[in-house]
Amino acid sequence: MALAGHPSGSSGLRSHPAAMSDEALASAPSTPPSPSGSPPAKGGVLRAYAELTKPGVTRLVMITTAAGAIAAPGAVDWRRFGWVMLGTTLVVASANSLNMYIERNGDAVMERTRGRPIPSGRISPRAAWVFGVLTGVVGLLIESFLLDWLTGLVAAVALTSYVLAYTPLKRVTPLALQVGAVPGALPPVIGWVAMTGSIGAGAVALFVLMFVWQLPHFLAITLFRQREYEKAGIRVLPAVRGVAQTKAEIIVYSLLLVAASLAPLAAGIGHDAYLSLALASGAGFFAFSLFGLEGSAGDRWARSLFFASMPHLVLVMGALVWVAS
Repeated sequence: MALAGHPSGSSGLRSHPAAMSDEALASAPSTPPSPSGSPPAKGGVLRAYAELTKPGVTRLVMITTAAGAIAAPGAVDWRRFGWVMLGTTLVVASANSLNMYIERNGDAVMERTRGRPIPSGRISPRAAWVFGVLTGVVGLLIESFLLDWLTGLVAAVALTSYVLAYTPLKRVTPLALQVGAVPGALPPVIGWVAMTGSIGAGAVALFVLMFVWQLPHFLAITLFRQREYEKAGIRVLPAVRGVAQTKAEIIVYSLLLVAASLAPLAAGIGHDAYLSLALASGAGFFAFSLFGLEGSAGDRWARSLFFASMPHLVLVMGALVWVAS
């Protein structure tokens, strides 16, 4: 249920040979030996497991989960809030760990992912798989039994769709982005359901907002990381339909994002202050996307658009939390 295709994780700037085989990865030590030949420090192992969870992605998911819980009608039940945050954190950790397990060979090829725990040899594929399964099971048990069955069901849909649908489809079709945007949009729904016990109009509005936001966000990544994705065998839109088509879709989705930002208002969440902030931020992001029409707009523009999308999301979610509190 991590955000689809998010580049968080190790920067992967260390050198690495070509893609490692399954056998090489399986036989790699869980952590590299120190220069002196002594066993690696325990902190190194713990850090590697932390990297499996993609902390940057997890933080963003937790922000959206918290936003959904706080924006839900009624007073916040802080006991339930604590459980949903813990359970969702574990489910996200599971999704990211299993994603790294499945994509370990491709990660070994891409510059930005070569330093991740499995291709770098700091954690074996088996250990990553066990960690991913255990965190997923514990997280789903928390959300199903310490909260309610519907919260657990939504979390289970997010986890399984991310790992079993989005992850393998990345090497088949660019439409994997839209598939992956579904689990990426479910965290605020999980927060909402944990507080209310039902999926109301507000939860649907938050889902629509998160779903649309991911599309220009991640299409921007495919532009400035296109060569790496192609090398890893991932079917991204620029490689399949061209850069011009990708830029056009970014502009369309950025315009749709303005409308999606108004969905919470239609569901009865927010007021005039939220409307002003959402329109101003959305219009600014859309205007910036239009610079993609210039022939000179290349990787620098795409990278800037990617980074600009994140404060836009935080501002919109923050405004929802503010008006709901």
